[in-house]
Amino acid sequence: MQPTVELRGLRKRFGSRQAVEDVSLAVPPGTVYGLLGPNGAGKTTTIRMLMDIIGPDSGEVRVFGKKRERADLDRIGYLPEERGLYRKMTVKDQLVYLGELHGLSRRQLDQKADAWLERLEIAHRAKSKVEELSKGMQQKIQLAGTLLHEPELLVLDEPFSGLDPINQGLFKDVLAQHKAAGRTVLFSTHIMEQAEKLCDHIALVTNGRVVLEGNLQELKRARGGNSYRVVVDGPVDTVRSVPGVLDVVQSNGSLRVAARPDVAGAELLKSLVAVAPVREFSSAEPTLEEMFVQAVRDAQREEPTDVDA
Repeated sequence: MQPTVELRGLRKRFGSRQAVEDVSLAVPPGTVYGLLGPNGAGKTTTIRMLMDIIGPDSGEVRVFGKKRERADLDRIGYLPEERGLYRKMTVKDQLVYLGELHGLSRRQLDQKADAWLERLEIAHRAKSKVEELSKGMQQKIQLAGTLLHEPELLVLDEPFSGLDPINQGLFKDVLAQHKAAGRTVLFSTHIMEQAEKLCDHIALVTNGRVVLEGNLQELKRARGGNSYRVVVDGPVDTVRSVPGVLDVVQSNGSLRVAARPDVAGAELLKSLVAVAPVREFSSAEPTLEEMFVQAVRDAQREEPTDVDA
C-alpha cells in the first residue's frame, strides 16, 4: 500500500544554517504519525516543505502515491504553528470564510460550521469576535477550519501548544475520530508524552536529521531488552554508578533503568545486587523519551569528528 506521505532526501539551508539534512520518511495511510523532536530540530521546516510553503534545496515530496502537485493541497487540512485568524470576524463568519477557501458553499458551511462548533464545545461563542476569545478557544476555531472540508490528510504543527489538559483531551479525541474514519494524521510535537499516547508511527528528528523512524510498538519492542524496571533499597545515585547503566528515571516507586546495548540483563542484575539489595527486576519497554535520548546519542557517536592535521 502506497504511503500517504513520502519524503525523500529533503534538504533545506537558510544562510549558513542547515535546517533540514536528508530527511526521509513514509507515513502509512490511516495512521497517526508523529514528527517528533526538540524545538529547532527542523520539524516546522519539514512540514512547510511538505505543504509547498517553502521549496526544498533538494529531495522530493510525494503525497497520495505520487509526486506532490498544487491540486493535492485541496485534499489536505493544515494547521500551522503560527495561528492566523481575523480578529474582528465573528467565530461563525471566520469558519465560513475558511471553508469557502476550500470551495465549500455557504449552504454546506452553515451546517458544517455549526456541527464543529458544537463538537469543539464553543457553539455558545459563535457570534463572538475572535479577539474576544482565549488562545485555547482560538485554537479550536482554527482546528475546526482545518477540518471543514473533510481532508484525507491532516497536517498539524504543534497542535497541543498552549492547550489546557481538558482541551488537549478534546483534540486527541478529534484526531482519533479522524483516524477511525480511515484518514491520515501527521503532527509535530516536542512533547513525547503526547506522541506516545497517540502515534502509530514516528520519526524522531534532531539537528535536521531523522535519527529513528518506524512503527512505534515495533521500535519499542526492539529496544525493550535494554530497559528494565528495578526496585532497590538504596539511593538512586548508587544505581546510576553501576557500569553499563546509561540512564535512570524514577517512576511510581520504581526505577526505569536504561542499559548499554551490549549489557545483558543477567549481567546488569549481578552488578546491581553487588551494590544494593534488589527487590524487583524485570524487562520494560523504553519510553519514547528514552528512545529519543538513546537515538540522539547513537547519532552523535556516528558523526565524524574533525582531526587536526
